[in-house]
Amino acid sequence: MKALKTLFAAGCLLAAGSSLAAENSLRFGLEALYPPFESKSASGKLEGFDIELGDAVCAAAQLQCSWVETSFDSLIPALQARKFDAINSAMNVTEQRRQAIAFTDAIYQVPNRLIAKADSGLLPDAKALAGKHVGVLQGSIQEIYAKTHWAPAGVDVVSYQDQNQVYLDLAAGRLDATLVMAPSGQSGFLSQPDGKGFAFVGEAVRDDKILGEGIAFGLRKGDEALKKKLDAAIAKVKQQGTVTALSKKYFGDIDVTVK
Repeated sequence: MKALKTLFAAGCLLAAGSSLAAENSLRFGLEALYPPFESKSASGKLEGFDIELGDAVCAAAQLQCSWVETSFDSLIPALQARKFDAINSAMNVTEQRRQAIAFTDAIYQVPNRLIAKADSGLLPDAKALAGKHVGVLQGSIQEIYAKTHWAPAGVDVVSYQDQNQVYLDLAAGRLDATLVMAPSGQSGFLSQPDGKGFAFVGEAVRDDKILGEGIAFGLRKGDEALKKKLDAAIAKVKQQGTVTALSKKYFGDIDVTVK
């Protein structure tokens, strides 16, 4: 009996220790294929704006962070399946996504722009793009925007699981344009050799209902304790100037301040 009590007590201590460890840790889910937000270096190390932002928020919240990779369109189902605790992958807060998950306070906001050949004469509107092929990231707000505003007017909206494949097909002439977050389009394509001759065309597209109110961490509904902790940490890193500093480092003159 004594041995059983000792074993039971040890089990309780182990469980308590595991619980404590879980409370002090945070698993971020992301797709590491979207520079300068999140990608991998030549050595395989995660890097980018969201990686440094996540580390800063975890430090402010006194949490130990780890990262779990999955495709962008699988992030919400994987979060709901508890494969990680929060989404940190340049995900905009939209009404549609709020139906499935919760979000922290918005952290930053970036413009969405069309990339095409500089001399193409294309503009980000249905009339100019009619009959053209526009690549978008599958599961993204850019996909929803293009399918809502452009596809009904005869624009061929082509969805990809990997934005880098969009850039390859754009450079090869299989696509006429792509709609992306401006910083990602700049660093991931326009600043690369394959982006020569291409440019942002027209102004940033607007639709607050589809494109959202800013980028935040995605959370499971009802996870109020984690939301409270992360919101406090986000406010702290904003106040410290961390978000502004990272914005200048990764985006240059592109303003990502939440309006």
